Amino acid sequence: MDDFVRNKLTEWGLTEFIQKFQDEDIDEEGFLCLGDHDIDNLLPKVGQRARFKKRLKLLKKGQNTTNQETVALSPQCQQEHEGAAGSAQASPSTSDTSGKGKRKLDLQGESSQWQSATPKRRGTTLASYTEGLILSDVKNIMSHAQRRLSKQDNKLNKFLNDKIDDLETDKRELVGVFGKTGAGKSSLINAIIGEKNLLPSGDISACTSVIIKVEANMHSPTYEAEIEFITKEDWQEELWSSFNFFNNNADLENDREDDSDDRDTAEKLSAVYGEEWKDKSPENLMDSKYFKKVPEFLLSMKKTLKCESAEELSAKLAKYTRIDSKDSDSEEERRWFWPLVRCVTVRVPRNDLLQHVTLVDLPGNGDRNKSRDKMWKEFVGSCSTVWVVTEINRAAAEKEAWDILESASSLMGNGGECQQIHFICTKSDHFGDSDDHSAAAVRALISKRNMRAKEEVTKEFRKLHKVKKHFSEDCFEVFTVSSKEFLKKKRLTPEETELPKLQEFLRGLNDRHSETLNYVSGAHGILCLIQGASCRDVAGKKADVCKDLEENMRRELDKVRKPMEKAYKTFEKCLSEGVAKSKRSCQRDLKSVLYPKRVSGSAFHKILKCVVENNGTHKPKHRKQINLNAKLASHLTDSIDEEFKKTFPNQSKCEPFNGVIGTFSLDTKRLIEKYKDVELQLIFLQTEEEKTKTILHKTIREYKKTIYRSLTETIGETMEECYQTAAGFEGSGTLEKMRSAIEKHIHYSKDTMFEQTRDVMLSQLTYLKEYILKTLKDTLQKSIELSLKTDGDSLPDVKVELAEVKKYYKVLIGSPDEED
Repeated sequence: MDDFVRNKLTEWGLTEFIQKFQDEDIDEEGFLCLGDHDIDNLLPKVGQRARFKKRLKLLKKGQNTTNQETVALSPQCQQEHEGAAGSAQASPSTSDTSGKGKRKLDLQGESSQWQSATPKRRGTTLASYTEGLILSDVKNIMSHAQRRLSKQDNKLNKFLNDKIDDLETDKRELVGVFGKTGAGKSSLINAIIGEKNLLPSGDISACTSVIIKVEANMHSPTYEAEIEFITKEDWQEELWSSFNFFNNNADLENDREDDSDDRDTAEKLSAVYGEEWKDKSPENLMDSKYFKKVPEFLLSMKKTLKCESAEELSAKLAKYTRIDSKDSDSEEERRWFWPLVRCVTVRVPRNDLLQHVTLVDLPGNGDRNKSRDKMWKEFVGSCSTVWVVTEINRAAAEKEAWDILESASSLMGNGGECQQIHFICTKSDHFGDSDDHSAAAVRALISKRNMRAKEEVTKEFRKLHKVKKHFSEDCFEVFTVSSKEFLKKKRLTPEETELPKLQEFLRGLNDRHSETLNYVSGAHGILCLIQGASCRDVAGKKADVCKDLEENMRRELDKVRKPMEKAYKTFEKCLSEGVAKSKRSCQRDLKSVLYPKRVSGSAFHKILKCVVENNGTHKPKHRKQINLNAKLASHLTDSIDEEFKKTFPNQSKCEPFNGVIGTFSLDTKRLIEKYKDVELQLIFLQTEEEKTKTILHKTIREYKKTIYRSLTETIGETMEECYQTAAGFEGSGTLEKMRSAIEKHIHYSKDTMFEQTRDVMLSQLTYLKEYILKTLKDTLQKSIELSLKTDGDSLPDVKVELAEVKKYYKVLIGSPDEED
């Protein structure tokens, strides 16, 4: 299926049949040739068939009447359009580009196809069309323009085809949703996206390890779930780790001070194996008979579920995302597979709120499984917004919610791209002794309590100094919501539940305007190049403009280089101070981790064993996360945090390196005034320059995470051998042996470890600087050469297409119409 068919079905409100048309291999030609019998077989309802036949008839008719019903153009463009149409009527096809002289456009032939993509509503202006239709129409125009490009294998044609392919981007914003079981996360997500029964809530306990992504299904009317499993090797490693954990703790059975980790491990094994795991070895538990119902796990494949309703999908997903409720009668029915699952992606049909937004239901502090923990860190670092969900009755005092925020703050802030933190207090409709008050009085009391909760939560946020290193108070907002009242409207209006505020926030993240503008702007630039490259007799002027452009580029690259070199020197100074402090303080920092207060030796033995087995990190069930690597790197990260936030800000209105890349300019606007004959090529270069800078900003946003995290990761790599040694100790005195091994390693390596960590980060900053300069130079130099130094004889005449897209572009940027 091509874009033409998909876009037409979308425009006509028939997205649920996209898959069916694709299965029947219906392309544009087949679409336009559909007969009544074909349509009857494709569409089940009479009304749908009638409307489709009418629109198809008008579409075919429109191909022969484009000049009468095309969208209103500016006077100049209208004349060009009419002239082109007149020429086409007076002569046969002019698609042969081998002849000399000015080419004519064949509106009855090739170009009539793209004309069918433009709106055909008599008496309407471009400004009246929705951005969705604009985007659809321009995509169709570019699809047809691409087909008209010569199939000759030359550099310019390949370059143009690649540029058209690159126009399509899927910008997706991630919203991470944190909160302990019972806080109301599932009810919140269900209410916001308008799917009451999608994610289970209530009596069923939420699984604490499975990441669940919720996004829109824009290609099918079904509810779908894609289940990604951990690898067999990961599970086998986890089995060995679990059995070693139990064996090593066998002599500590009398100390039950904190056996929550034991229960968690046993619960995980029982979910998959029932009680059989207790008398089996890890090798035996990898037998394929235990995975008959999940063959995809053994085959390293994803499992896909498709359902007609949200409720049906939710029921089928339960075994992969939830903890057993123990209601099943048989042992076999109580087998659940969530311990094998890495991530689940749930897709909801036709949900505009989620078109470019993914809600990610995240566990609180990562996972003992390395694969899931890696994915958790990736998701947390990729969230542009984080929702921390907790019940309103103890929101400010909710220790777990604040612990989650504090432990993940560096991953979200300097180590991520989070711009906003929303603290969401759920169940705001809950109010005691409501029978003693009138409805108006209850509403007033709820409103007063909600305001007080917001004040208390904000006050608590101000105390989190670790979080505030990464986020200012402007980034923090509190919502008091009631999913129940939003649906039932008994005590509160929808606005008072504050759910509409969150929905409006998601609509803003979808940002259809930016998506449409970026596509149309890029399309406009490409069509300018196609049309401009076909012009002749400007060879001398092309040489002059190339000389000016290359001189401008040398000057501008130097302007970009200097601030980046200055930033490097600043970081070098900060990190050197951090190295000195790390050397002085590492023994004290280590002691705070290895000798915690108010934890017995036997309890800490199990905790430290998990820490060394998991390369320096562990999250005990009811305690804060332990990250020895982050603790050792803390003085290095502290030394750069403030400067790093200024150099690589997360806020969308701010740019890296104080905006120096954004100010880079080839000065094409001035050159257009000077070289009118190559105006179209210069417009393309202007578009290409903006696109290159946008791509660079995205690349920097990703790579800055690697740079920041390198401090902790390099420490972890240096400590890896030490952790392996400590993990190998067994029997009597294991705790002291583990402590001693770690302390000795730090004592002997502290003089080199912190300096090496500093050098790794500085080398990554150097690499980023060189990459930015090379990308700007190489990308724009190639564009200059192909647009101004390459023969464009084989290119089609696209002035009509260009006029259409130019008109759309002016509407999107708010430029006043040239017509009355």
